[in-house]
Amino acid sequence: MINPTRMNLIATKRRIAMAKKGHSVLKRKREVLVIEFLKLLRQSKGSRDELNRLVQGAYRSVTVASAYVGDFELESIALHVPEAERIGITLKGVMGVQVPEVIKAAQIGKASYSLMSTSIAVDDINGAFTKVLDSVADVAQRELGLKRLVLEIEKAKRRVNALEYKLMPELNRRSRYITMRLDEIDRDSFSALKHVKKRIAKATAPA
Repeated sequence: MINPTRMNLIATKRRIAMAKKGHSVLKRKREVLVIEFLKLLRQSKGSRDELNRLVQGAYRSVTVASAYVGDFELESIALHVPEAERIGITLKGVMGVQVPEVIKAAQIGKASYSLMSTSIAVDDINGAFTKVLDSVADVAQRELGLKRLVLEIEKAKRRVNALEYKLMPELNRRSRYITMRLDEIDRDSFSALKHVKKRIAKATAPA
């Protein structure tokens, strides 16, 4: 049990004030993160819908091209299409939280086949899958951000709960205990002082 002194009471009240301030800041941070999460969630849903649309369109272009030039010719042309560059990731801050941001890969390199010897439908495949790649980067960025925000929201929630339901009640109980003990000590000291004064007055009274 803590020693009931005035210094400890002052220190406890300071800790209570700091805990209240920290609790307020963390609650605000959690609220901002939740707002950012919901915004990103809506964007992620839109990005996924767009990706699905683009993928369906890209595979339709493959079907059309296959009908024009045949599967064997299409596979031969695909061998001459260079790979896309790698996708990079950077971090941006949201309320002190480092949220991943995807750097989109450069567009798929120019195919080395000749348009004069193939159908325009074949070149449409390259353009369609370039759009798919960009859309994949958008979806990846938002999904990575959602995962990071969920972790930070849970962390902020645990800290808020620890302050609200554990630390602050304990500090308040400590403050009340010290205050109560100091009041008891003051009353005992006052009673003892009165008793001493009576004895002194009695001892000095004329016979």
